[in-house]
Amino acid sequence: MCGIVAYLGDKEAQPLLLEGLRRLEYRGYDSSGIAVLNGKGLEITKKVGRIDQLERALSSHPLHGSLGISHTRWATHGKATDVNAHPHTDASGKLAIVHNGVIENYGILKKKLQGKGLQFRTETDTEVLAYLIGLHFDTLDTETENRLEHAVMEALREVTGTYGLVAVHQDQPDTIVGARRGSPLVLGIGQHEHFLASDVSAIVAHTQTVAHLRDFDVVTIDRQGYRLKSLTQNKAGLEISQVDYETSEVELGDFPHYMLKEIFEQTVSVQNAIRGRLNLEECTAQLGGLNLTPQELREIDRIVITGCGTALHAGMVGEYIIESLAHVPVEVDWASEFRLRNSPLDRRTLVLAISQSGETEDTLGALREARRRGHRVLGVCNNVASTLARETDGGVYMYAGPEISVAATKSFTSQVVIFILLGLLLGRMRFLSASQGREMIEALEALPDQITAVLKQSDHIRQIAKKYSDSKSMLFFGRQMQYGIALEGALKMKEITYLHAEGHPTAELKHGVIALVDEKTPSIFLAPKDGAYDKNINNVQQVKARKGPVIAIATEGDEEILHHADDVFYVPDAPEYTAPILSVITLQLFAYHMAVILGRDVDKPRNLAKSVTVP
Repeated sequence: MCGIVAYLGDKEAQPLLLEGLRRLEYRGYDSSGIAVLNGKGLEITKKVGRIDQLERALSSHPLHGSLGISHTRWATHGKATDVNAHPHTDASGKLAIVHNGVIENYGILKKKLQGKGLQFRTETDTEVLAYLIGLHFDTLDTETENRLEHAVMEALREVTGTYGLVAVHQDQPDTIVGARRGSPLVLGIGQHEHFLASDVSAIVAHTQTVAHLRDFDVVTIDRQGYRLKSLTQNKAGLEISQVDYETSEVELGDFPHYMLKEIFEQTVSVQNAIRGRLNLEECTAQLGGLNLTPQELREIDRIVITGCGTALHAGMVGEYIIESLAHVPVEVDWASEFRLRNSPLDRRTLVLAISQSGETEDTLGALREARRRGHRVLGVCNNVASTLARETDGGVYMYAGPEISVAATKSFTSQVVIFILLGLLLGRMRFLSASQGREMIEALEALPDQITAVLKQSDHIRQIAKKYSDSKSMLFFGRQMQYGIALEGALKMKEITYLHAEGHPTAELKHGVIALVDEKTPSIFLAPKDGAYDKNINNVQQVKARKGPVIAIATEGDEEILHHADDVFYVPDAPEYTAPILSVITLQLFAYHMAVILGRDVDKPRNLAKSVTVP
């Protein structure tokens, strides 16, 4: 949440910072701002609203200089206003900082600073941090070498909470200091220029050589280069890596929205999740990153999957898949609850932590809690250099490519594919025959073409969305592996259309949910031709008996469903473990088209941000 971009080099900073902010706007769009050191002092422009507002202000009063910091905000402390926007300054106005995260003890620090006669201008925790750093800077001897670096480090030793932080001071006009704890910050290394950003997508157009800061790292950039220190006794050291995607992957291309682009990229992202992971000779999956021996995998008695939002829904689909294929008991738990409750776990329990970004605060808290108890923790994420990737014992990367839209799409289907691969791997070690494994491999290899067939129905789905665009509420129903899809379909609908939407197990209809059924509330039934088909038809009939409109997602060739549903989206015939992927893409398109028809800001839905890196 929130986005940071900083630059020091030979070029004008303002255009580079604005470009980076635009690439990070999905992380927060309540307000934005830029601070530039222009050789005479510190100049700051900040505006409430989207980055367009900031750009308009800068077009009439541009900021000139080759060193600057910038920020796009998702509000945590204080309303979205010009004054609460970042950057924030200290009491002297000479120091400016941008900050992601939450300073948990800001109230105590604020009282301490007020006791020294300092008066605050905003409601934010970030301003408190700026004042604290400024106070330490002013108390240091003016001849102190690396004065800003020292001030930042001394201030952060007093701080409880999370931060991705960048600071500048006009008395050190060729220096930027960055620090990280719990909120991502990446150093970009270019030719005679350096960047700091909260996500590599902000800087990939200018450098693909990066280093991800670790917790408690403090990096100082000047005209000679960069140096790293640590707030702890741990030895500081950066791992330099190359960004594994091109600038074009974070561009819209011919698509009107990132969400639609990413929905259509699922043919490739699913292929990437499968590539190199199928062992045709042994009819199984190979997941080398698990860092577990075959014997250790056989000894797993229970799996706990933990995540948040869309990742949790993928885990719920994964629960049914793994239990069905491998006969291993699986439990799914919200990461926010897992990290706080005292859940009994035996020593042969494997914990799977799922996060697209690998930086979700609650998921990281859950994995750390599991490790405290001595359990093996594996990660499923899309970011090779993320905190989750570093702190887990092993895991599986999605290789889905950058996902920019706030509403997750391709990361969900990649996660489900990974659960199928894990189910195949564990199943072949236990109960699945070679012929069953071969059938699964064939089903996985057929997925990209089947996804393409679903995507070709986009225009038809748009027409049905238009028909129901006056709805105020929608109900989504699914059984077994399709239950998690019902939850995810409802989540997508509410995230980007702002309509009330609920997901339920189909059989729960008569246990209270049916009270919501009326002629103005569409019910979306996930009704593929599987073992629960007749039961699903019975539930559809119950809704129709109460004049409720029904939209069904059904298997190609199913003529019977036409007698019961008002509208039907067909998906290719597929086994029950791959069918959810085809169903969810249909629902992604349905939500997308509904949002466009309603005039919503699809990629930047209100009150939401992409990566939830604050508690």
